[in-house]
Amino acid sequence: MPISLQKGQKVDLTKGNPSLRHVLVGLGWDVNRYDGGFDFDLDASAFLLTANGQTPNTDAFVFYGNLKHPSGAVEHMGDNLTGEGDGDDEQITVDLGAIPQNIEKIAFTVTIYEADKRHQNFGQVANAYIRIVDSDTNQELIRYDLGEDFSIETAIVVGEIYRYNGEWKFNAVGSGFQGGLAALCANYGIETC
Repeated sequence: MPISLQKGQKVDLTKGNPSLRHVLVGLGWDVNRYDGGFDFDLDASAFLLTANGQTPNTDAFVFYGNLKHPSGAVEHMGDNLTGEGDGDDEQITVDLGAIPQNIEKIAFTVTIYEADKRHQNFGQVANAYIRIVDSDTNQELIRYDLGEDFSIETAIVVGEIYRYNGEWKFNAVGSGFQGGLAALCANYGIETC
């Protein structure tokens, strides 16, 4: 049975499970109410961050345009353009043992593609979640369902995996941004997205 988290809760990943190495980060959502004539394309991304909360370079931004970090530690499994179907809409794999030593945190985000042009926001999205799965056993460890109403936001930091005293932990963030992917990139030190 996975641990179900609320916004702001933190939980150990490796302290009680020292053999955990390969995790799958699954992100899912449903389109709630929308009648604008455009598809609703949400995109999951991962920002690999140093101790100052910034990406060291553009390679540390893993998304549909850069599917794999050079270390191989973080890999995006592909862009789902419609979000249709059950289960995870997009997935990112993480090899905890291969994360470079200068990386202290990985932030997992979801943005709405061309949100301003399409007049879309997260108020039109329902049942959004992030889940952490042990890839070696296929056991779901953690699940965080975003129950918040993000009525004007076009980007969300859903959760973070981070180092703490030599162990890996997970933080259920659930923080919304206006300005879509560009706002997240600016927040994490990437000049252009």
